[in-house]
Formats: sequence, C-alpha cells, structure tokens
Amino acid sequence: MFQNYAGPEEAAQAAALRMEASAREAISARGVFVMALSGGRSPHAMLAAFAKADLPWEQVRIFQVDERVAPSGDAARNWVMIEDALLQADGPSQAESYPMPVESDDLARAATAYAKTLALIAGDPVVIDLVHLGLGDDGHTASLVPGDEVLMMTDRDVGLTESYRGHRRMTLTFPALNRARERLWLATGADKVTMLARLRDRDQHIPAGQVSVDNTTIFTDVKLDHATASSD
Repeated sequence: MFQNYAGPEEAAQAAALRMEASAREAISARGVFVMALSGGRSPHAMLAAFAKADLPWEQVRIFQVDERVAPSGDAARNWVMIEDALLQADGPSQAESYPMPVESDDLARAATAYAKTLALIAGDPVVIDLVHLGLGDDGHTASLVPGDEVLMMTDRDVGLTESYRGHRRMTLTFPALNRARERLWLATGADKVTMLARLRDRDQHIPAGQVSVDNTTIFTDVKLDHATASSD
C-alpha cells in the first residue's frame, strides 16, 4: 500500500509512472482511460511528468475529484493547476477533459449534471479507472471534510460541501471513490506524518480513513516507522 521515496520529486515521478501504466491497462482492456484528479501543490510535478507519457491521449478522459466554488481562472481553482501542469502539453491537450461546473448559479443542479456526465463516460454505476487523492492536514481527502454532511452522502456520486476554508466545494463522494478500479494517493512532506499514520491505521475518525484500501497505492517521502496515530 505504501511506496516510500527519498523526496517529493521521486515520489511524484513514481506516481506518474503508475498513472501511465494504469492508462495503458485501461485502454488495452476497455479502449478508454477515465481518471479523476485532485488539486493542491503536490500533484504539479506528478502531472507534469505524466504529461510526457507516450499515450493515445485521445482515448483519455479527465475528470475532477473536487473543486472550489470560485470564478474561472481563479488561483483557488484546482483546474488552474491541472491545466498548467497537464493539459497545456501537446499530447494531453488531445484528451477529453471535464472541469467541475462550479461557476453555475445552481450548484445542486450542476453537481447532478456532472454526475450524469461521469456516468455517460464511466458507466452506471460509475467506475472510474484511476482516482488520484491527496491528504489534508485535518485528514480530509477530495473535499470530504470533517463534520460536513457530504460525508454521509451515499445516494449520489457528486456532492456539495458547506463553506470550508473560505470556499464551498464540489466533490466526488465516498461511493464514487470506493468504486474506482484503482486509487493513487500522493502525500509528501513532513507535515503529513500524523495523518499518514492515521490513514495507515485505517482510522475511521478521519475522512481519508474511510476510503477503500483495495487496489490502492500511497506514494510518499514520509517514513512512518512505528509511529502511532491518535484518534479524535
């Protein structure tokens, strides 16, 4: 489950190679590779490396794991990073990409529409080939944040949060994440030690601990040794 590397760059490069392998497997098996990407700072190097992969990019479909409700082009938007790191490259620019419609005046309807689009591409029920996840300092992943009602949503694949750290969010829910064929986490930096230990211990008190561990790999530069995690 855990793959440890000397530093964040090495972890990002290894994660990019796994993404490429997953893409090849999916395209060979089903003719298309459906992936969902998270935001944050850590994934930039991974996506930039992945952008260099020699893939039939026209057979790749790129969705989002989560997004902040903010205007197009706003620095807070995860899509800005994804475009910069991945989609501006020649190959990946040929992929079909689906940013979350967080500029809508009716966010609930937009979330439902995004789920329907995802189902058209990834089947009903939705099965995404690869979900990329990060890990927050409070144990959140995607925008499945502590204390929010989105944690309890089992009847939909895309949900909305209340305001969290300055923004409402649109996010894939646990059912969508847990149905995916593969989960890839990238979590680097010393500040991840506590939450990585809790994730390792499958601590159900944090949202990340409720994500399936089946066919899951965590790429990190953090050495947990025998650290123990404290629960809430």
